[in-house]
Amino acid sequence: MLKTFCYRLYPSKPQRKRLDSTLETCRRWYNQCLAERRDAYQQHGTSVGKYQQLAKVKEQKATNPYAKGIHSHVLQVVVADLDKAFQAFFRRVKAGENPGYPRFKGRDRFSSLGFKEYANGFKIDGRRLRLSGIGRVAVRWHRPLAGQIKTARVVSRAGQWYACFACEVEAAKQIATGQEVGVDVGVASLLTQSDGKKVANPRWYRVEQRKLRVLQRRVSRRKKGRKNRRKAVLALQRQHERIGNRRKDFLNKLVSGLIERYDRIALEDLRITNMARNPHLAKSILDAGWGYLVQHLTSKAEEAGRVVCLVDPR
Repeated sequence: MLKTFCYRLYPSKPQRKRLDSTLETCRRWYNQCLAERRDAYQQHGTSVGKYQQLAKVKEQKATNPYAKGIHSHVLQVVVADLDKAFQAFFRRVKAGENPGYPRFKGRDRFSSLGFKEYANGFKIDGRRLRLSGIGRVAVRWHRPLAGQIKTARVVSRAGQWYACFACEVEAAKQIATGQEVGVDVGVASLLTQSDGKKVANPRWYRVEQRKLRVLQRRVSRRKKGRKNRRKAVLALQRQHERIGNRRKDFLNKLVSGLIERYDRIALEDLRITNMARNPHLAKSILDAGWGYLVQHLTSKAEEAGRVVCLVDPR
């Protein structure tokens, strides 16, 4: 099974500039490929496929001076990402859902670049990560890297850089405990278990809301395009990231405890998107992180050999 390991990167100033330049080149290449697909269909009624655009990567590197020093796999991953966006669009069209045509990426809407083969564009060199065209980047290895590395993705988030490795690992089955539990998620109490145990709702967003208001007002007072506004936006982004990290950390520990104690876990199969339309409860429901809880619990249960049952609320 595939498992992702994420680590913080500490690039030097020259490396940060090269990362920003590579990311901007990939963003423009993404928009160029999207425009090609759109124009071909609107003007000629034909479709441009993934492999047709992959064949143009070599031409892009030869004609674009900014793309010359970028590894070809990085540009190929951009094409693959765009193709995934179109596949999801066609799937939603067939299902009768709101399709959402793939969008052009603005400067703040493109945040990652990918490598699709270990030792071909990226590899671990001692305590550092060697990236093609970037150099040896310092990494904080806060936990051991397990399994065989398959692919990597370098992500920019709130002014900080991260490396996410997709590794092939073996499932670690846990010893059976013979215990079962039913779990009810809520707003007043985050979890209420069938054995009577309750877990309080920390309300991460509401606790930090006062500070968020201050930072949002600071952004609104700054003039667009100025350096001070970019600093204010960065501070706001980091505050939102802090809230998200606190939520994920709490839920990860909560899931870990459930997996260790119970063999079978039953949850309500809630339609969270529909419930979040309630104007009085939307903020509290999304702040609780029910969706992430169910998703993470399901994936961890599969890895540990546990069973998670999603029960119809009716």
